[in-house]
Amino acid sequence: MPVLLKSKTEKGGEVDRVYRLMRDAILQCELRPAEFLVEVDLARRCKTSRTPVREACNRLCQEGWISRIRYKGYLVAPISVRGIVELYEYRKLLECFTVAKAAEAATDEQIEAIAASIEIEGRPRPDPNELVQANERFHLAVAASARNQRVLDQLRFTLEHVRRLDILSAQKDPGWVPHAEVVKALEERNPVQARKAMAVHIDSSRDRMLKLFGG
Repeated sequence: MPVLLKSKTEKGGEVDRVYRLMRDAILQCELRPAEFLVEVDLARRCKTSRTPVREACNRLCQEGWISRIRYKGYLVAPISVRGIVELYEYRKLLECFTVAKAAEAATDEQIEAIAASIEIEGRPRPDPNELVQANERFHLAVAASARNQRVLDQLRFTLEHVRRLDILSAQKDPGWVPHAEVVKALEERNPVQARKAMAVHIDSSRDRMLKLFGG
């Protein structure tokens, strides 16, 4: 029995390892949107056999990162206008809620940390990759200070999809959508204005993505 248990544990650990490798490759755009994937190539890339690749792919399919093409392989989720619109609609629902709650519930220290997370935006020529990381830290910090774990968990997953778009957009255009008005509303403890500022920010981010990827 101990041998069987060890075997199952090792198998699960290998599936987890392959899953993380593939998921990170998708998020970092090493596996590009609409790229076709074959199990044997993925096994070679991950230095493993096809079985953990297949199980990892099943998990990635369930999460929407890839889709299965029967008898052929897998397709990395492409970028589409509809996908962008739906992503930012959902993000807007979550983040207008979190920022309004944060304006009321965040401590002074939390708001200072939120503002500090985007200091990079004030630099003359900020590094695009650092901007992407700062952007995600900012939005997660706002959500964390709203003190709703369920919403935070949903936003964390949503922002992973946003991260992929941000990385791709930085390769096309190094510009970004600033957060200054959101920070100002938080510092003023104004939930109504914070909600409005976040809505404008997310709409502007959506429009930038549609301009870059909608053609």
